[in-house]
Amino acid sequence: MFPVACHPVYVHPVPPGHRFPMEKYELLPQQLLWEGIITPDDIFAPEPAALETIYAAHQKEYVDRFVNGLLDPGEARRIGFEQSPLLVERELRLVQGTLEGALRALDSGIAFNIAGGTHHAGYDFGEGFCMLNDQAVAAQFLIDKGYVAQVLIIDLDVHQGNGTAHIFREESRVFTFSMHGQHNYPFHKEKSDLDIGLDDGTGDVPYLSLLEEALPALIRRVNPGFIFYQAGVDILASDKMGRMACTKDGCRHRDELVLSAAHKHGIPLQCSMGGGYSPDIRTIVEAHVQTYRVARDIY
Repeated sequence: MFPVACHPVYVHPVPPGHRFPMEKYELLPQQLLWEGIITPDDIFAPEPAALETIYAAHQKEYVDRFVNGLLDPGEARRIGFEQSPLLVERELRLVQGTLEGALRALDSGIAFNIAGGTHHAGYDFGEGFCMLNDQAVAAQFLIDKGYVAQVLIIDLDVHQGNGTAHIFREESRVFTFSMHGQHNYPFHKEKSDLDIGLDDGTGDVPYLSLLEEALPALIRRVNPGFIFYQAGVDILASDKMGRMACTKDGCRHRDELVLSAAHKHGIPLQCSMGGGYSPDIRTIVEAHVQTYRVARDIY
């Protein structure tokens, strides 16, 4: 079945010097529509997530401070955004988009959030431009509501999914897997259920070899009823923050490995876009569009 996609009705509370990562959220759906990969009927726009749903994965006091604009200056600096009602609306819609996408994937097999992948937000903190952890909230929802018994989170952004690991550090029903730059941000790593730390300059061959070895073993070990995939494209050699040496073809092969494994085993999958910071916005959009092309070909 054709994948469905969420467009979180983006507003742009963007700090100086960080415009280009946000611009992709508007350009990506335009490119997908132009190529005919999706139609307008494949896109849904979420309402803001309910706070009670978010409390299941995040500390209530932290969430309330964020929603009410009451983060202290240290918390705000750690996140990197200036507090505003628009930022809150953006984040609540982003979370709901991933949650609704997960529910749709239970029927369609796969669904995307054109944004999302806010994996640096932990149980009681935000950081690295992440305030609320969209895939963690959705994973906890699926578990709590009995949709699935076991979730696997595959995080292939170049930066460790430290917030996701922090949230699920004592939750055996959610298995966290992060393959990331060992010497890159965040410099204090949390402990995922499985971490594969990569050296700076890692290219396609070792990267894909490690992933190809890890995925079948993970699926056998975890036996997940659902997979969340964080598909950051900051592993590209062109990325300003990635420090890796992967090519666009390598990034495409990475997506093929993950999506093919989920499809082969009949495991529903929700994909959030994650990071991408190449200087040319066209490189970022093209790399993200590749993920959708792979899904179209497999599903």
